[in-house]
Amino acid sequence: MPFSDAINFLRRIDYGADLRAVIDVAIVAYVIYRLILLAKGRRAWQILIGLSIFFVLLYASDAAGLVTLNWMLRQVTPLGPVAIVILLYPELRDVLEGLGRLNFWGAPLHVVNREDMTATIEEIVRATTLLAPRKVGALIVMERETGLSDIADKGTLMDAQVSSELLLTLFHVGTPLHDGAVIVRGPRIAAAGCTLPLSDSPNIATNVHMRHRAALGVSEHSDAVVVVVSEERGTISLAIDGKLIPGLKDDTLRNRLLDAFGRRRPARAVAAPTLPAGSPPVATSGNGWRAAALAAVAAAARLRRGGGDR
Repeated sequence: MPFSDAINFLRRIDYGADLRAVIDVAIVAYVIYRLILLAKGRRAWQILIGLSIFFVLLYASDAAGLVTLNWMLRQVTPLGPVAIVILLYPELRDVLEGLGRLNFWGAPLHVVNREDMTATIEEIVRATTLLAPRKVGALIVMERETGLSDIADKGTLMDAQVSSELLLTLFHVGTPLHDGAVIVRGPRIAAAGCTLPLSDSPNIATNVHMRHRAALGVSEHSDAVVVVVSEERGTISLAIDGKLIPGLKDDTLRNRLLDAFGRRRPARAVAAPTLPAGSPPVATSGNGWRAAALAAVAAAARLRRGGGDR
């Protein structure tokens, strides 16, 4: 019977092998997806497109019987693996670094004490909002998972507590360290006067200057968060994951930094309504029901007063 044949067929299926095949394909697809995300928007993207065109020409020339063209392309093919390693060396290094810090898999591991970063972020926001109106350039690199000791060692080591006063002093025009970047590691300044690698992305606009290119460069090669103050326009920008976010105000900068370090944004205080004269006093603690009761009393007092005036 057809039904019994279908049951026997289902019984003969090796579900274990099929499940392993599904898991295998899913892992490979996810790895390819992460590699595409890593390469997109960078120099490696154009290289991968060029390689794809090369292989299309290789197989198309063979299928079309273009013997000479196919022979030339096959002579170049053995050099492909070495050429790929040389051309994609920065991207391959980023992939290995991403595997080491788990950021490649979409699950970043925050090793910086989050409680310490709230006060640090406040000091950095205060310093940048004072530097921007004066058009004093600043470059503050906030380290996350990827260590930046190789960059910090080339600057002036400090190991000082982060404060807005110290940052204003370091970036003051005329001081020996004002042209370099400051490396912030947790609640402390690890080094100042550091030189950052410049971004070589082809997608950067021509009006992006050296300080912002340096911020993009270190954010491309690590998971660091970089705060930039432009000395020409007096604007505050943020570089993260190889992207530049310009024109930030103090509240926006604070919220983005808190999000980058996994902290919840502080809830805004709700202003208590003003009671009319003669209204009964109500306790105003931080509890929501007391605030609602206060608003209700104020509304009732307004209604009573409005009725008496008619």
